Amino acid sequence: MSMEVKQAIQNGKTVLGIELGSTRIKAVLLGEDHTPIATGSHAWENSYVNQIWTYSLDDIWKGVQDSYRQMAAEVKQRYGIPLQTIGAIGFSGMMHGYMVFNQAGEQLTAFRTWRNNITEQASKALTELFQYQIPQRWSIAHLYQAILNGEEHIARIDYLTTLAGYIHWKLTGRKVMGIGEASGMFPIDLNAKTFNATMIRQFNDAIAAQNLPWKLDHILPQVLVAGDDAGVLTEEGAKLLDVSGELQAGIPLCPPEGDAGTGMVATNSVAKRTGNVSAGTSVFAMVVLEQELSKVYTEIDLVTTPTGNLVAMAHSNNCSSDLNAWVGLFDEFAKAMGFQADANQLYGTLYNLALQGDPDCGGLLAYGYLSGEHITHFEEGRPLFVRSSDSTFNLANFMRVHLYTALGALKIGMDILLKQEAVKLDEILGHGGFFKTEGVGQRIMAAALNVPVSVMETAGEGGAWGIALLASYMINKAENETLEDYLNRNVFAEKAGKTVPPEPKDVAGFEAFMERYTKGLAIEKAAVAYFQ
Repeated sequence: MSMEVKQAIQNGKTVLGIELGSTRIKAVLLGEDHTPIATGSHAWENSYVNQIWTYSLDDIWKGVQDSYRQMAAEVKQRYGIPLQTIGAIGFSGMMHGYMVFNQAGEQLTAFRTWRNNITEQASKALTELFQYQIPQRWSIAHLYQAILNGEEHIARIDYLTTLAGYIHWKLTGRKVMGIGEASGMFPIDLNAKTFNATMIRQFNDAIAAQNLPWKLDHILPQVLVAGDDAGVLTEEGAKLLDVSGELQAGIPLCPPEGDAGTGMVATNSVAKRTGNVSAGTSVFAMVVLEQELSKVYTEIDLVTTPTGNLVAMAHSNNCSSDLNAWVGLFDEFAKAMGFQADANQLYGTLYNLALQGDPDCGGLLAYGYLSGEHITHFEEGRPLFVRSSDSTFNLANFMRVHLYTALGALKIGMDILLKQEAVKLDEILGHGGFFKTEGVGQRIMAAALNVPVSVMETAGEGGAWGIALLASYMINKAENETLEDYLNRNVFAEKAGKTVPPEPKDVAGFEAFMERYTKGLAIEKAAVAYFQ
């Protein structure tokens, strides 16, 4: 096997994906069977400078070079050969944010990441102007807010891009963007597969009085879809990526993408009527739509798949943190009683007990709001557990209500899609810590959404694997082969996950719980006011 891998490395039959997440940069080199041959990773943290969450250009390149160096060192150590050529490379990064450069390619102001909630005025004005939901973290909201603020750098902008787009531009010289990432910069025209021309005109008209030397269409990147040629690694780019000088120029790069798009690819949820839900500290669900929504919802963000299909995203700030805190309390009790239980045993026992609880949690109510929750309109949160004198208070119901409430806000967002908009969803793929205890998180999620929930072993491979698969698709696809077909045929054919269908009594129980949850928001409001 290692001989085959060695030949694949020498003959450039590999693909490389590098993703820049908010705390880790990861590089993954894949062999011809799409499994990882070598990896490298680099930990990093954002800085808070002048009231802005940011990363410096130095830190970006140090991190990219370090993760590449580790991966290449692993190739050399395992296979005894230097990494000189690769079939194709792809870059992805955390979406949105604001990176602007002048004509000389110099950065005009610090990189403003998705974490910055500093564009409320622009976000509201643009949502009104376009009649399209423009979240605060989108690039266009950052640009418009900078204009409203009268920031001096505005007149000198030559290029507006994102983190993935910036790296791609420096390595290839091409100012391009994958459509999934582009859809988090500015709204997309789904038919033309590029930025919405009508909205670009509306924006240009709105800023005409500023007499700026540029129009919006001149400073945005060119939009590409999965499989498109996005340029090749230049001589300068090769030296920038691989400081050892081993890597040769001329390697093709696929369109740079955002972490939402690579997450869809890594979970094989790019086809219409599929979706994926990531549940951990926070929880978000992404559903690939068959048609546009009938109106604007502040609870739902719209982006696209890397092929340009419309995706609705419901995002809740709170998921498993409060649940984990309760498990920690039971761990303390076990230790006080002289029992030593490891985390897997503890979670496994308590989570499985929840399945024995009443379908509606016996009348119990809880909110795991450690922080605010935009779906239910809370700027701050207070974790709460509430019961009436006639509720069935036992451990099974107690655990069940905390699993239910972890998905409460998400369900409100998803009900807009599934009930109000009658969106059809064949199955949803779950990944993240909520699903770690086999079968439990899946069954609770299936009850909440009333759709089958699958969990795949590969779901943990993450976005670096996802962008590497997009690089592979670009160079290996058959003529006219769609991304969905390519993934099903080449990558996921042997990787069937376990699927749990919704149980009618659980679905009815979750609905009964949600009536209580919605009514009880007044209690949460009072708790926020009381614990100031």
